[in-house]
Amino acid sequence: MTIGINQIETGMGLLIDGQIYIVTEYNHVKPGKGSAFVRVRLKNIKTDLSLERTYRSSEALEDINLEERRVVYQYRVGKSFHFMDQSTYEEVVIDEDKIGDGVKYLQDNLQVTVVLYNHQVQKVTLPTFIEAQIIATEPGIRGDSSRSGNKPGTIDTGATVQVPLFINTSDFVKIDTRTGQYVERLQR
Repeated sequence: MTIGINQIETGMGLLIDGQIYIVTEYNHVKPGKGSAFVRVRLKNIKTDLSLERTYRSSEALEDINLEERRVVYQYRVGKSFHFMDQSTYEEVVIDEDKIGDGVKYLQDNLQVTVVLYNHQVQKVTLPTFIEAQIIATEPGIRGDSSRSGNKPGTIDTGATVQVPLFINTSDFVKIDTRTGQYVERLQR
């Protein structure tokens, strides 16, 4: 659906040069001399790259309807990951390449957000933090909490993250899924 440049809103999906973008910011500018224009900051839904474009008020853009759903991870078969939509109980199958590096942090019953366009998954967003159990690491040394240093630790999803020296096997930790970094040890 084609819309006028004055109908742009934050969070709206646009189709530009065959790519899907989300409007993150827009600014209507009315200079003292000349015609008005709109400066738009867009974010590519697949690559997360931002770009800024300027449009004259006479131009039109292609508006697309993006649907956002919350789904829960169920199981994996090969390179396909099966999720269940909590509201409709439909199964959603997503290929590994759509999830990207987030595959390393998928836990059973983890709730994620998917963005759909024409009933096709465009993007999968994991929660910012997950709570995971350390299943393998070198033993922690008493009193090492003051000394800085890290060691590799394998979490329950199979991913390896760098954890402080005082972390032991079976400890629960908080992991940032965007960076894969240890945040804190959790008390259980």
